[in-house]
Amino acid sequence: MGLMAGRSFLSLLFLVIFLAEGYFRSYHVVAHHCVWYGECGESTVAGKKYNCNYTGPPMPLQPDGYQLLTELCPGYDYGNKSLCCNADQLRTLKGSLQLPLQFLSRCPACFYNLMNLFCELTCSPHQSQFMNVTNITGVDVRAVEYYIGQTFSNAMYNACKDVQAPSSNVKALSLLCGKTAKECNATNWIQYMFSTKNGQAPFPIEPVFTDVPLAGYTPMNNNTYACNESLDDGSGPCSCQDCTKSCGPKPVPPPLPPPWTILGIDAMAVIMWLSYMAFLLIFFGVLLGVWCYRKRAITSEYGPILDSNNPLSLNGDDPDQVNASCCETLGERFENGLRMLFSSWGSFCVRHPFLILFCCLVLVGASAGGLAYMHITTDPVELWSSPKSQARQEKDYFDKHFGPFFRTVQLIITTPLMLNETYDPYLGGPSIPFGSVLNKELLHQVLDLQLEIEGLVASYNQESVTLKDICLAPLAPYNDNCTILSVLNYFQNSHAALDHYMGDEFYIWADYHDHFLYCVSAPASLNDTTMLHDPCLGTFGGPVFPWLALGGYDDTNYNNATALVITFPINNYLNDTVRLEKALAWENEFIKFMKNFSNPNLTIAFSAERSIEDEINRESNSDINTVVLSYGIMFIYISLALGHIHSFRRVLVDSKISLGIAGILIVLSSVACSLGIFSYCGVPLTLIVIEVIPFLVLAVGVDNIFIIVQTYQRDERMPQEELHQQIGRILGDIAPSLFLSSFSETVAFFLGALSSMPAVRTFSMFAGLAVFIDFLLQISCFVSLLGLDAKRQERNRLDVFCCMTLPEGQESKTDGFLFRFFKKVFAPFILTEWVRPVIVAVFVGMLSFSIAVVNKVEIGLDQKLSMPDDSYVLDYFKNMSEYLHTGAPVYFVVEEGLNYSSPEGQNAVCGGVGCNNNSLVQQVYTASLLSNYTSIASTPSSWLDDYFDWVKPQSTCCRYYNTTGAFCNASVVNSSCVSCRPMTPSGKQRPEGEDFMHFLPMFLSDNPNPKCGKGGHAAYATAVDLYPNNTGVGATYFMTYHTILKESSDYTEALKMARILAKNISQSMDHKVFAYSVFYVFYEQYLTIMNDTILNLCVSLAAIFVVTTVLLGFELWAGVLVSITIAMILVNMFGVMWLWGISLNAVSLVNLVMSCGISVEFCSHIVRAFTVSVKNNRVERAEEALAHMGSSVFSGITLTKFGGILILALSKSQIFQVFYFRMYLAIVLLGAAHGLIFLPVLLSYIGPSVNKAKVFAAKKRWSGTERECLLNY
Repeated sequence: MGLMAGRSFLSLLFLVIFLAEGYFRSYHVVAHHCVWYGECGESTVAGKKYNCNYTGPPMPLQPDGYQLLTELCPGYDYGNKSLCCNADQLRTLKGSLQLPLQFLSRCPACFYNLMNLFCELTCSPHQSQFMNVTNITGVDVRAVEYYIGQTFSNAMYNACKDVQAPSSNVKALSLLCGKTAKECNATNWIQYMFSTKNGQAPFPIEPVFTDVPLAGYTPMNNNTYACNESLDDGSGPCSCQDCTKSCGPKPVPPPLPPPWTILGIDAMAVIMWLSYMAFLLIFFGVLLGVWCYRKRAITSEYGPILDSNNPLSLNGDDPDQVNASCCETLGERFENGLRMLFSSWGSFCVRHPFLILFCCLVLVGASAGGLAYMHITTDPVELWSSPKSQARQEKDYFDKHFGPFFRTVQLIITTPLMLNETYDPYLGGPSIPFGSVLNKELLHQVLDLQLEIEGLVASYNQESVTLKDICLAPLAPYNDNCTILSVLNYFQNSHAALDHYMGDEFYIWADYHDHFLYCVSAPASLNDTTMLHDPCLGTFGGPVFPWLALGGYDDTNYNNATALVITFPINNYLNDTVRLEKALAWENEFIKFMKNFSNPNLTIAFSAERSIEDEINRESNSDINTVVLSYGIMFIYISLALGHIHSFRRVLVDSKISLGIAGILIVLSSVACSLGIFSYCGVPLTLIVIEVIPFLVLAVGVDNIFIIVQTYQRDERMPQEELHQQIGRILGDIAPSLFLSSFSETVAFFLGALSSMPAVRTFSMFAGLAVFIDFLLQISCFVSLLGLDAKRQERNRLDVFCCMTLPEGQESKTDGFLFRFFKKVFAPFILTEWVRPVIVAVFVGMLSFSIAVVNKVEIGLDQKLSMPDDSYVLDYFKNMSEYLHTGAPVYFVVEEGLNYSSPEGQNAVCGGVGCNNNSLVQQVYTASLLSNYTSIASTPSSWLDDYFDWVKPQSTCCRYYNTTGAFCNASVVNSSCVSCRPMTPSGKQRPEGEDFMHFLPMFLSDNPNPKCGKGGHAAYATAVDLYPNNTGVGATYFMTYHTILKESSDYTEALKMARILAKNISQSMDHKVFAYSVFYVFYEQYLTIMNDTILNLCVSLAAIFVVTTVLLGFELWAGVLVSITIAMILVNMFGVMWLWGISLNAVSLVNLVMSCGISVEFCSHIVRAFTVSVKNNRVERAEEALAHMGSSVFSGITLTKFGGILILALSKSQIFQVFYFRMYLAIVLLGAAHGLIFLPVLLSYIGPSVNKAKVFAAKKRWSGTERECLLNY
């Protein structure tokens, strides 16, 4: 019997334990009485009631509260449901917990613990165990103490502290705690929820935290769930995004690769130093060996080095025999064919000058007529991004599905005043410092400025344009207020709200300081917790995040801000020119207003979307005078330097001013023809084309002019030879050299047009055509003019004043100064036995240094360089870098085709419970944890997760009229509004299939309100591209922010990391996802610019090699030497770029491609003169080539350009100073140094052997004459 009694007792004990475990696993069954029941009088908190004092036993719940009990407190849904609350209290509880439900229910454990806290408070049948009523007025309970276990409160807080609010990119507790999530803890969170200041608690509830019985009360210390635990109802653990414990180890960024060093020194520097030393040892060792050998053989100092002796001389014993190879014979015949062709053509041009001039004028006029259709592209996107580039295609996709990224008007405001203050909260707590810009009087002045800007009226086509006509208004048409991201929007952009305070004649209880501190922690709040109870939400219906409206603060101490940031987002229009022009007109009015605005208390840096383009255009216009002066100096020099003055008496006869001007006009005509022809074809111009091509063509064209004129001046007319025959013969000698250089450059430029970079491609096309047209005009039009000028000079007619004649006189013909200098001094000096090794050593040293630093040249374009020195935008760039804390928005775009109605499609994207660990939102969240490495600043906003929270049946967000099926907003009070989904297990699950698409349009049209903060209209109206008739979801995006990006390399790295992340997401989802930000189209080029540079320059070098080899008469080795020398110039250009701080970008790449072309001019003429020379050895041939061609090249390019380039240093434009003055100067100096110093020395050592067939042909051609054997002249 005792055994049976024992068993009965144990059975009873187990039954009690089982009941206690229900949903609250530590449920005390000791009988206690209630402290309230039902609702009585109206509370001082609007819309709330006091509970009725009641100390009797729990009472059964009325049937109309069963569903609410199941929804809110399922742990009590058993037996006769005897509780200390009725249905009215449950309804009040549901209404009060709507915002926590909407934001915290995404983490089941967090929300379960929270509801446990409130259900025990509201309905527990043993309230008296842990609740003490401290104030009863009549029948109203007006204040209570709630004894809560410290263990419970900490566990509840720990389960909720990581939960995200997807639409706000912040922790949910920032919106629910009355403080920032960082400052929030278990104690102050529960205190805030139980305070009447939050607008939800009907009376004060004082929480008392203890784990042991206190004052006769046993604390409520129910069991809790950790966020990484599953609930008994089958709900899974919270996602990693909402629960750090679910994430596993925190990701660690890969270590930065260590610098490549050898013995602690840069490896490239060590390698190139050792290579240079090895070269010097070998080079000087070979020289010493050859010198010793020559001494023993008693040879001339210009004896054979590497077979340098000419195997055939015109004075040979058997001139009728020549042992030329097949290739030499072919080269000679090719050269002779070109000579004959150009000789005949030159003679024809001199004999029929007016016919040639007329034809040239007609062709130039017809070609230049295309300038009427000229279109100059100033759109930065068109300039820097290829239509076929990945970034451009992604931009077009984004613009097509979501609309173009909004335009931005922004002010960054600081103050020179020292108005720092310390604020002491009325309710106690530590003193809080406030920065000067948050001084109230200063804020009033800033608000005045903001309101003035809002009131600006621009004019477009006699129409008035205001900010409201063009601004971004996310809740239109319900709310047409413009989005203004400003700290003043915390005060509803109102002076009265800024001045609002609560207090008496002795103390101020709350003012703008309290409101500011609350709003920066809960910017989406509609009611702050201070005594002010003012909203924080902006007038446009959205939150103003403090990191967007403040600058210069540390960590998240926004009160220490030193700058205010005001941003006016303006709608951008893709295919609506009229509305775009209206936006531009208003922006222009804004810029004018800000330029004239003055306030000694405010320092303002500002910018509009059009500012950069406007300043670039202004810069181009302001530099016109500098460019014109530069070209003017070059023109004057050319006009004066072409003439060869024999005596002062014949200055006006021997001068070539008119011929020089004509030559310049021909150069400009070739540029006009190129621009016109491509304009006919619809190819738009760029500023780079207009600024660079005249310089390039002038360099090439003037060089050719000097060669033609100076060759004629140095030539002696043969007996019985007429003028047209002489000029024809001269042209036959030199035109192949001109054709070689011009055609090499043309082919190189046209191949450069294969580049994917629009700026490089456009420049290459225009430059290639301009150079070739210039060559054609010079061998036709200029030769005809040369013939006419020669006849004028022979008749002693004055230059310019050709009607006047100078009396006849005997004048001796002398060589020009430069020619004599090169022939008598310069060429012999640099080719002496001891100078040549020094030159080789110096130039190879320069090459070694440049190779060592080529990988250290910075990549990118500092946007400050593109602005004039006096631009207001420079101040904006400076302040942006100094004060702003958040970078540009970045969108992860999921292309259309993903099935969001299926669990698989949802789990691949979402970030809540049940979502994949490698979902899109989860991967972006993980990347944000490594923001210093990934440049992703925060968790992405997720329309899908917010939609799931919005559509839950526990929420009041998703309702519809049961009569019409139309959407019913949560703020509407109407008995016909019913919940979208039933309170059933299936109804609590995510919507799928038809349900998903049925309610999604409602979500996207719902405006946030106090009863539903999850409405998607403001945050996601443009984030989801629905198919027609709402039949499905197309493309969507998930937005986050980049970290602050300051340097060009930061932007490039951010783009690179975002693409890596998007690629990983695409692979895990098996669906295309890409990252898009507004700056990607400008910085994408820098991801591949090094490869593009190498490809462009190598292709150009290959083209030059092929053309040079062919046009030199199949002289393969000569082509190799030209290519080597040009390659050295290009590598040395990189060395100069590193030394002079010039970064590699599209502008500098254009200049490098141009330097490749100009280098041909410096090298090809010298090499051709060397190949056709018949002197005895390489040294003499190099000396002859340098003496005769060097002076023309030096005077034609180096001196011409030098004066003009120096003028560019006076430019106000930083981009002109850096990328034109510095690079042009380097191009000319390096080209001249290599072409006129290094190349002749190189040829003297390893130049190609003489072509026997050419020598033999020369002998036959000049047989019986006294002319010197110079085939070029």
